[in-house]
Amino acid sequence: MKHLPGRHNVLFRNYEFVSKFIRKNLDKHKADLDSSNPQCYMDSFLIEKENSHGPVEGFTEDNLVCCTLDLFTAGTETTSTTLRWALLYLIKHPEIQDKVQEEIDRVTGQTRQPCMAARPNLPYTEAVLHEVQRRGDIVPLNRARMAGKDTTLAGYFIPKGTMLMPILHSVLFDETEWETPNSFNPEHFLDKEGKFVRRDAFLPFSAGKRVCLGEQLAKMELFLFFVGLFQKFRFSAVEGAQLSTERVVGVTLTPQPFKIYVKAR
Repeated sequence: MKHLPGRHNVLFRNYEFVSKFIRKNLDKHKADLDSSNPQCYMDSFLIEKENSHGPVEGFTEDNLVCCTLDLFTAGTETTSTTLRWALLYLIKHPEIQDKVQEEIDRVTGQTRQPCMAARPNLPYTEAVLHEVQRRGDIVPLNRARMAGKDTTLAGYFIPKGTMLMPILHSVLFDETEWETPNSFNPEHFLDKEGKFVRRDAFLPFSAGKRVCLGEQLAKMELFLFFVGLFQKFRFSAVEGAQLSTERVVGVTLTPQPFKIYVKAR
């Protein structure tokens, strides 16, 4: 594909650019490695590589670069896209933004730095974040999987080795699971007392043994960034601008480019 003209070459160039950045950092970690005191994922990988793990087990520098690249791109792109959807939906629903900021002010105030310990005391904020992930539908097709054994699912026979593409979109917008699947409605994740409730159909990170490895990290990042932003700023549309919720289709579903007005609270 790299020999053919087209926009896909931008992806290849970006991939090479980030790979070179990671390799430079890998050289620094190799030079400063302290086997008794690993500082990060790279250090831990290099230590395992030294402990007689052979290439057949995957402990090679090329694999380390690929794994680091996966963690880097998956963690940054999906988190930033989710936050863009959050800004878009809360601007379009200022009454929801009001409730989020009232709860944040009441629980953490406007000066104390957000922390994960406050999460159980912010049920409405948590519900809004979950609804952003559901309605944003950022990774609708998940990643390809392969059947590890002969399987029968819903009456269909799936032979071992069959490639499968799970459609998470169908679950996140299932009319039998969600009261108003096509609307932005944080009440999906709240009970009658206003307490946060988990929903089995909430699967933006997939499920099972192949669930997203970074789910817990992503949830922490989203919570801290989201609370920090709405603790300090008020977001609104630029005068005369019409914000669209139409998606840009790519590896992920992203919002259309938009401009917003940000005011310190």
